[in-house]
Amino acid sequence: MQPATVESANAISLLKTLGIRLVEIGDRHALMAVVVDERHRNYLGGVHGGLIATLVDTVCFFPKPLLPSGQAATTIDLNVSYVRPAAIGDHLSARAELLHLGRRTASLAVRVTDQRGRLVAHGTTTLLLLEEAVPSGVV
Repeated sequence: MQPATVESANAISLLKTLGIRLVEIGDRHALMAVVVDERHRNYLGGVHGGLIATLVDTVCFFPKPLLPSGQAATTIDLNVSYVRPAAIGDHLSARAELLHLGRRTASLAVRVTDQRGRLVAHGTTTLLLLEEAVPSGVV
């Protein structure tokens, strides 16, 4: 598997569709961002929680020891707690911190904040580290 980069992550179709972009890859963290717009509305007109859950899940793959190092992984546990609603026009940032990197699993914590630094949601993810290679072109 080719190591992931900011450019290859931002080429992921789902992220492009949702307007989510990887901003930073760090040694033990990663940062993604999205500007909330009309396409992110739910049936009732609010911001769909799935957008935030997607942010929490996806940002966890991008600290340097994981996809950027060529380590394939898959989510085996995802927990998201919503603290306040996001609004159209909000600039959301999701920062994942690698808490534990073992031989078979990685544990991460994520904070999603708005442009004022207010907590919108937080979550945790456990990833299973895969031995087999991911097919070429899939990140």
